[in-house]
Amino acid sequence: MALTQRVVIIGAGIVGANVADEMISRGWKDITVVEQGPLHMPGGSTSHAPGLVFQTNASKTMTHLARYTVEKLLSLDCFNQVGGLEVATTPERLEDLKRKHGYASSWGIASRLVTTEECLQMYPLLNKDKVLGGLHVPHDGLALATRATKLLIQRTRNAGVRYLELTLVTGIERSGRRVTGVRIPSGVIPADIIISCAGFWGVEVGAMVGVPIPLLPLAHQYAKTTPVPALAGRHINALANGQNAALPILRHQDQDLYYREHGDQYGIGYYGHRPMPVVAASLGLTPKHVDEKNMPSRLKFTTEDFDPAWKETQDLLPALRETQIADGFNGIFSFTPDGGPLVGQVPNLEGFFVAEAVWVTHSAGVARALAEVLTTGRSQIDLSECELSRFEEIQLSRDYVNETSAQNFVEIYDVIHPMQPKESPRDLRVSPFYGRERELGAFFLEHGGWERPFWYEANAEPLKYLPSQWQPVERDAWSAQFYSPIAAVEAWKTRHAVAMYDMTSFHRFDVSGPGAVDLLQRLTTGDMTTKPGIITYTLLLDDHAGIRSDIFVSRLSEDVFQIGANTAMDLEYLVREGRRQGQQTPSRWVQVRDITGSTCCIGLWGPRARDVISTISTDDFSNKGLPYFGVKSATIAGIPVTALRKSYVGELGWEIQTSVEYGQRLWDAIWQAGKPQGLIAAGRSAFNALRLEKGYRTWGIDMTTEHNPYEAGVASAVKNDKRENYVGKAAFQRLSRQAPTRQLRCLTINDGRSMVLGKEPVFSNGKAVGYVTSAAFGHTVRKPIAYAWLPPGVTEGQTVEIEYFGRRIQATITAEPLYDPHMSRLHADGPFVVPESQKPLKHLL
Repeated sequence: MALTQRVVIIGAGIVGANVADEMISRGWKDITVVEQGPLHMPGGSTSHAPGLVFQTNASKTMTHLARYTVEKLLSLDCFNQVGGLEVATTPERLEDLKRKHGYASSWGIASRLVTTEECLQMYPLLNKDKVLGGLHVPHDGLALATRATKLLIQRTRNAGVRYLELTLVTGIERSGRRVTGVRIPSGVIPADIIISCAGFWGVEVGAMVGVPIPLLPLAHQYAKTTPVPALAGRHINALANGQNAALPILRHQDQDLYYREHGDQYGIGYYGHRPMPVVAASLGLTPKHVDEKNMPSRLKFTTEDFDPAWKETQDLLPALRETQIADGFNGIFSFTPDGGPLVGQVPNLEGFFVAEAVWVTHSAGVARALAEVLTTGRSQIDLSECELSRFEEIQLSRDYVNETSAQNFVEIYDVIHPMQPKESPRDLRVSPFYGRERELGAFFLEHGGWERPFWYEANAEPLKYLPSQWQPVERDAWSAQFYSPIAAVEAWKTRHAVAMYDMTSFHRFDVSGPGAVDLLQRLTTGDMTTKPGIITYTLLLDDHAGIRSDIFVSRLSEDVFQIGANTAMDLEYLVREGRRQGQQTPSRWVQVRDITGSTCCIGLWGPRARDVISTISTDDFSNKGLPYFGVKSATIAGIPVTALRKSYVGELGWEIQTSVEYGQRLWDAIWQAGKPQGLIAAGRSAFNALRLEKGYRTWGIDMTTEHNPYEAGVASAVKNDKRENYVGKAAFQRLSRQAPTRQLRCLTINDGRSMVLGKEPVFSNGKAVGYVTSAAFGHTVRKPIAYAWLPPGVTEGQTVEIEYFGRRIQATITAEPLYDPHMSRLHADGPFVVPESQKPLKHLL
């Protein structure tokens, strides 16, 4: 974007001040910051935040945002790097700290697991009979948030940023789909770009432009004790808040507690109480006078909610039995449905950006990322987990936001399995096959509001008949959660007979109009001028050749395409770019529609798939009639369908789509026709294992905007002789002349049974050199498979180690794909014949 554009930032807390600072440092000139409170203490979350910065997170993105925040606060002399200590008082927590240590190693954060004795050495006030061990991160510490905000305001003011304090934003001016200014009591501040950094007031700011901001303000308890005798007489006690601490910041997550020193007093934060939602609009205007005890975000302390925390604190820290609670408050923070911040441009409105639900821990990191997006179009840290547009429409409803955000508050310190679904709300989005799937005993997990079957209890009986080489191996207790050995049956059936998969929840978009070809030629790396009936696997890149997404584009007719996409962010990108194209060249207008909810899809795959389809359709499903990566309209059992010849599992078959009203009939027709061929319904567990055997990547897990096609192993999706200029072309061509600095590699576990789940660190010669992305047990290859990002020096055939809950597991870098590298199964033609080797298993087929 042009650095001369007029920018208005709403909110002068630590996020808004950081955004202004990051933009000024990149050459932006015309910046105004509007703050409803006084600048010295605006009265939002920044003004009361306790400032504990624990960097390590299950999210690589959030960890890196926190790490930059630490670096910047250190540069401002606004960070007391006392370190962080998390203690375990239960065996389950001790194991979870091993997992968290793995995250730290994966993301490059120095940490170590410590014994009970070591915990007591660095934190003598702990009850030695209660602590089983801990995790120490030496570079964590205390952020001096208020001081940092003041310094940033002064620095940016000196650089030309205008600050308007005690100024209420009353509206956002627009012209069509573009913002033009911010309305305040004295008039309108003209703006080309507006950035809302309003914190828990962000819901109200979003409402000014009709944009739902999916956050919930919740009160969180924080208390201070009277002076602790054990801390008396220290010279640091007289230092400013944040600097008056020497012990590590402390977490006692088993009881939802955290601690820090305030000189000779103790600060205690508590998440174990009931959720206390707040409507920001009910807080009224911020007064002219705000101090540490009088601010809109500081609510009255509810002692009865804190009583369990105080009792537990005196047990963990016996020295506090000599103290009392001197002061406390319920401070307002923002929570979201998935716990992540809200960053980026809002859909359907040009020039309006948000950086909301951002805690002090990630403040500078988010500010830098947003400034990079505004300046160069791309953040060096992948923001897909933070993008406002990541949510599905159902997830933006106020009921959904309130319930799930409150649940995130309750579970913030819980040990959560990576596959653990929400208990509520459920059954928000179901395919028309849902009733039949329940009859078959489907076990559902939720994603994006969709109920997705992972296996079917109806397939349990054949487990006892599986060949010995296909029998599932025993798993450890952690990896066995949300898993069933039934997946082995479903994988075997897919490889040897035929299985049907519910593919309804995968995103499907229609792109149509006279400008459809132009749009897709400009945005994708493939050639969209192919004749109708062709499917193209292609990439959406950013200007730096980072992978925004990988998609399947099916040309249905001259001006109509169907997109098989990954996320709601893909839809927002296509809609925005299509609208811009229509505005610039009206004759090349294009319409982008989400058709996911109005359609349904069955994946029918396996060597007997053609035998099934031939009994219920007179259409030609041979290689000639529908070649691999072909698409056509057809009729199955009298039902109009779209058949796409592609496969995630590496077997012959099709994705068969129809409209929702025909869904159950389509399922029943295929089910009945498939019985003589041994057809079963199969779930996501088998699906994921089979896709990894074929080496198929999943965007957002195996690759993101941080990776380019060469590194991710998907450069074949870029058409090298494409003449048209597409997004990222110049950068991709530059990369072709450079050696990759990392590569996504296939690993197989040497012992044939030890499972990993993803995000574990990979070690070579005793040093952490990468991390696992996807993992599953490869039923066909009879060993666990993992994909991992590794440096180029780690070569094929080399042995590495994966750390799983503190245990090192040997794995080998292996050529990919592991299954059917010549693609003969996908291109199979003719009737299926049972091989001699399988005839003894005829009862399974």
